[in-house]
Amino acid sequence: MNGAGAGNNKQRLPRWALPALGYLISVACLVWVYWGFDWKREMGRLATTDWRWVTLAVMADIAVYLCQGWRWSTLLRPVADVGVWKTTQAVYIGLFANEVLPGRTGEVIRCYLQRRWSGLPLSVVISSAVLERVMDGAWLVLGFWMVSQYVKVSKTLIVGSRILLLLLVIAGVLVTLAVLYRGETEAALARSRWARLFRHVVGGVHSMGRSWSFARAAVLSLVYLLLQILPILFLMKAYGLEVTGWAAPVVLVVLRLGTIPPQGPGNVGSFQALSRGALELFGLERAEATGFSTLLFLVVTVPLWLAGFAALIATRMRFSEIHREAHEQMAEEG
Repeated sequence: MNGAGAGNNKQRLPRWALPALGYLISVACLVWVYWGFDWKREMGRLATTDWRWVTLAVMADIAVYLCQGWRWSTLLRPVADVGVWKTTQAVYIGLFANEVLPGRTGEVIRCYLQRRWSGLPLSVVISSAVLERVMDGAWLVLGFWMVSQYVKVSKTLIVGSRILLLLLVIAGVLVTLAVLYRGETEAALARSRWARLFRHVVGGVHSMGRSWSFARAAVLSLVYLLLQILPILFLMKAYGLEVTGWAAPVVLVVLRLGTIPPQGPGNVGSFQALSRGALELFGLERAEATGFSTLLFLVVTVPLWLAGFAALIATRMRFSEIHREAHEQMAEEG
């Protein structure tokens, strides 16, 4: 028995392996994006940027996360009356955590905070986060299909969208079973040692999926996706890019698909590489695409840092304390 346990421990990846891979990807992308980049020339162009459009982009980016908080509050309404401020605060703290820590730790932290503030079981909160991602993925796949009808996209993105579609179909089937056949689904999961990990979310999905709030949250998910186009579009105006109206949706779709796998903190490197690659589909030169990608990263990231830090200060808790308790709670109830 001990020998088997020791064998399993030997086969398990060390904790530092995945974060190290994320950092390696970030560094490789940064080198690829900025190798030979003329900083002096492009910094001069940034000085001529129309900051009125930049201000609108920042405001639109803030609206994105307010919409996400509104959607989360709406989705949780059948099980608890959670205010939009609290959901938005948890969202911003989770995003702040994703900016400073690898591996999408912010998802765990925002669920923990919501559980702490609302008193809901962690399994229910996790269920709502899973449903959010299913909705986002469904609209993203639809958006990718629409974009691909007008713009030639790479085979890598096509393969990625198909993998996402397959995962969504699987998730959709599981959600449907949880909503329509809760008892049978829980019984089936209880018989499987591996699937037993997911049995805790069935009750929450069942309650939320049978409510009209679910439909309203799905509509808000579309609004949430469309709002994310605005900061990109406004910054294109600010930077003076001469591209078609499809460029902003394409950049968004490429960024959303490309950053699904956990990477380094804040998707540094991969964000610039993906947005530059998307812009080059429209014939932009490398230097111009790189300069815009840098501006886009700063405009959507710096306000997020500030708002996330302010939301964290409002909790009167230390970040290290939240991080530790979130993972302890996840391990205890998972």
